[in-house]
Formats: sequence, C-alpha cells, structure tokens
Amino acid sequence: MANELAHVSLIGEREANQDRVITLALNGAALAAVVDGMGGHAEGERAAEVAIEALVERFREFSEQKDAEAPAFLRRALYDAHKAVVGLGASLPLHLKPRATCALCIVRDGHTCWAHVGDSRVYLLRAGKVLMRTRDHSHVELLRREGLISERDLSSHPMRNYVELCLGGEPEEPSVSVSPRRPLETGDTMLVCSDGFWTGLSEDTIGQIGASGGQALDAELTRLAASAVASCSPHSDNTSVAAIRWRGA
Repeated sequence: MANELAHVSLIGEREANQDRVITLALNGAALAAVVDGMGGHAEGERAAEVAIEALVERFREFSEQKDAEAPAFLRRALYDAHKAVVGLGASLPLHLKPRATCALCIVRDGHTCWAHVGDSRVYLLRAGKVLMRTRDHSHVELLRREGLISERDLSSHPMRNYVELCLGGEPEEPSVSVSPRRPLETGDTMLVCSDGFWTGLSEDTIGQIGASGGQALDAELTRLAASAVASCSPHSDNTSVAAIRWRGA
C-alpha cells in the first residue's frame, strides 16, 4: 500500500496560529486531522493542541487493531478530543470556555472514513474534481440548505463564523457527523482543512488537488494555502490543510 501524506498550516494575518494539523501513518493506516481553536474563546490554541493529542492517541490504538471499525473509532476519537477541551475550561464561565472545530479522516486498505464537527471540512477529490464534501455545522449552511443563500455565498456571508457545533464548551457530547466506510480509487485524495483554507478558494480550485499527474502533494497544499491567505487579505485567518493521496495497493 502507498499513501502520500502532506500538511501545511499558515498563520495568515492573525497574531497567533490557533490551528493544529497533523498527518500520520502507522501500521498500514493513515490519519489526516485539522483542529481549529476558536479565536473568540479563551485558550483556543491550547484547545487545538489537546484535541490533536487525543486524536493521535486514539489513532495509535486503531492502527494496532486490524479489525477495528473505522466509524466507531472516529466517534470515540472526537468524543475524547471533546472531553479534553472541556477539561481545559472546567473552572471557567461558559462564555470563556475553550472551543474548537475539527475535521479528520483515515485511510486503510484502500478505504476511507471521515468525521467533522463545526466548519472544518473534509473533501474527497477524484480526477480533478470534488466528489463530495462535508456540510458545515453552521448557521450559513442551514441557510444554504433552506435555499436562502447560494453555495458561493457561504464564504462571504456576515454570519459565516456562527458555528452550531464544536468541541469543548458544554460537557455534553456534540452530534458529530461520521461517514460510512468508502472505497477509494487509485489517485483519490482525502483532504481536511480549517475554514481559513476553504473560504479563500473555489471548489473547482480545491478539486484540482485531486488531478492526476500534478505536483507533489506537499507543493500543491503549500501553493493553495498561500493562495487562500492572499485571497482573504487583509483579514486572512489561520489557514491549515492536510491530505492523504491513495496511490493504490
């Protein structure tokens, strides 16, 4: 089996980078994850750090269990990340409790599975196009589903940053979205990103990462992350992206 992994995280035009991003390959399984600490809340950076740590710990366990069910792993991993972020704010009033959004995916044995909470996204890219993507847990996504705004309005709407679900805050487990296990075709790319990445790029541009015969994955991600920052200047957010390209068995 061959996977190509890459990730990049840019600070954008912010004072600190509250995103955390990782790619990891262990025992024939690969993980890509992005956690976006919510800047309007205290300890956003630390929230992202403890969430990533929890996800990696769970992934190490998953990679050692060949019969482990991927959707169940993702739910447990996000719940552990949620508990870790909740623990940071245990003594703080509700409006100061740390929070984060998250997107992650795994690839093993030519199949993938993904999950997200908030407006961090997962994309499945094939042959230069977006085959599917997650739907944000946000107010503007609700407006889009109701036909009140269009897809291209999502990134510029004044309520774009109103997230309905996240890690942290209240201790109750958030209603995360988890995909079924899906087969991959050779050349497919799984991509996870923070909202700072997808806000500044069209879906067609993101889809190009999945084109066959393109640049090395790390070069593609670096180029598009920089383009996203430039597109949103002078108010660009932290911009993070991670990807796994399935090269076949």
